[in-house]
Amino acid sequence: MTVTKKKNTPPPTRRKKPFNEKHIIGFLFSISLVLSLFLGVLLFTLDQLNIPDIRSVAHYRPAQASLVYDKNGTIIDRIFIENRIVVPLDKMNPLLPKAFVAAEDGRFFEHPGLDSYSVLRAFFNNLRDGRKSQGGSTITQQVAKGLLLTPEKTYLRKFKEAILAWRIDTLLTKDEIIYIYLNQIYLGAGAYGVEAASMTYFNKHAAQLSLAELAVLAGLPQAPSRYSPLEHWDRAQARQRYVLNRMAADGYITEEQARKAYSDQPQLAQSKRKSRQVNGYYLQEVRKRAKHMLGIPLESAGVKIFTNLDRRLQLKANGALVDGVNDVIQRSRKEQGSSRTPEGAIVCLEACSGKVRALVGGTDYKRTQFNRAVQARRPAGSVFKPLIYSVALDRGWSPETVIVDAPFSMRGRDGKMWQPQNFGNVYHGKTTLREALIHSYNIPAIKVLQQVGIKPAHERAKASGIISSLPHDLSLALGSADVSPLEMTASYQPYLCDGQYTQPTFIDRIFTLSGKEIYRHRNKTVKVMSTKSAETMKLMLVQVISSGTGKRARGLAGINGGKTGTSDNNRDAWFIGFHNQLIGGVWVGHDKNQSLGEKENGGRTSAPIWFSFMKGIDN
Repeated sequence: MTVTKKKNTPPPTRRKKPFNEKHIIGFLFSISLVLSLFLGVLLFTLDQLNIPDIRSVAHYRPAQASLVYDKNGTIIDRIFIENRIVVPLDKMNPLLPKAFVAAEDGRFFEHPGLDSYSVLRAFFNNLRDGRKSQGGSTITQQVAKGLLLTPEKTYLRKFKEAILAWRIDTLLTKDEIIYIYLNQIYLGAGAYGVEAASMTYFNKHAAQLSLAELAVLAGLPQAPSRYSPLEHWDRAQARQRYVLNRMAADGYITEEQARKAYSDQPQLAQSKRKSRQVNGYYLQEVRKRAKHMLGIPLESAGVKIFTNLDRRLQLKANGALVDGVNDVIQRSRKEQGSSRTPEGAIVCLEACSGKVRALVGGTDYKRTQFNRAVQARRPAGSVFKPLIYSVALDRGWSPETVIVDAPFSMRGRDGKMWQPQNFGNVYHGKTTLREALIHSYNIPAIKVLQQVGIKPAHERAKASGIISSLPHDLSLALGSADVSPLEMTASYQPYLCDGQYTQPTFIDRIFTLSGKEIYRHRNKTVKVMSTKSAETMKLMLVQVISSGTGKRARGLAGINGGKTGTSDNNRDAWFIGFHNQLIGGVWVGHDKNQSLGEKENGGRTSAPIWFSFMKGIDN
């Protein structure tokens, strides 16, 4: 049987269908659908995360402290919501940014805002510890957190932080990021940013920091309070060593530089509490006036305020007032058995310029911020008499003009009889204008006011800077006007300045932090009396100290003159006088208007305080 072999025929091939337009459209639609869903989910997720807009980072304009300077350009006060002074990188020690990079984010200049190695390390360490002990944040992440996020430690916040850090890194240069970081970061003791921290810890600008000092600052971000050099120097030094080692390892400094810096002992700033106590009343007035000038809160103004404060005079004024008031207290306890505590004020200004060099409004600024030098209105007593006598001099009177010092009485507007008296009820018959002023006789002063007129006396007082309301009767001659120590002291300027009065000033200039001038004081001068009358009054006031009621102020070199004053029932004791070209005013009294004591008066109480102050500034 013959077997016929079948030929191996290939299986029929399946014919491919052509790839037509419908397939292409369907494919593209599917891709679009997937992408749309992905983008939708992504946008929904981002929307739910409330990712902040990063454009505010690019326009970094944080609130900055307003700075107050004394007459020598030394910072004496900072006014702020956050104590921050923004400075560019070129106003920092060049090693300062490198120190923070070495300590906080060694790969800052290489990574795109996120450092995966640091994140993984932190993740495994947190997993091992069972808590969020490490963050693994880069400097860019810290910028994102500090400017745009809350400080909460959650994985959701970290996810937001990572997204923002990447976006910030694409938006800004590395220099721009480190600039923001160094000005934004909190470094303890109320200081935000490296400039404020430099001033707080070392009392110098960031550009002036040594390697040892900047390494201390770079060690603070981890825990500012724990590593505070002011409170825990041993811990701060340990962090300093870590920073120096990291800087050496990264090649920013040599090992020799690191060792030398570690061996250097930084000079830490002293506490500012004493300065605030001494300058408190002066600075209080500066703040009030600057706010009025600018029209905005100083905490957010970000300005430099240059004042006329002389800190040496301010310190002497504080000491003289406290010591003088303590003397009054001791006498009161010994002579009257009284335990009442009086208060006081001192004003010192530069004659003819009106610059207020010192102002003390009480014996203890910490205890009470009531500024008696400016806010208190007290009867002026006999320190008001020179204003009235100066009107008479301008009317042609001379120091030798005779006045009768004898008792008299007159009926007042209320119909009651008024019988003014001299101190001790002693009278001197015919006397001169000079003697009446030198010995502070009351009756002659009243008679002078009767003749020159109350209205001219008011006008003279107003022209001399007395803004307080004045009585419209002859009691004005006895100093019944309630005035502040500042305005009363300033009113003595014409006697030293050829008859001219200059408005007292605390603030000389104000600049923005970038250096733009926005205020400069211009003297406001008024011709109050003739030059001849001013010179005559000056000589008479010199004699008050040399042979009159101001004898307790004798003994200073140079030209010295002044006037004592005491109000009814010895409630207020005044002395206003000049020492060369400085005018000083002293007031002592009780806030509740009680008597200081039967023997206390301007000559015994306040003149010695003035003398102590003026003698102190000569030493």
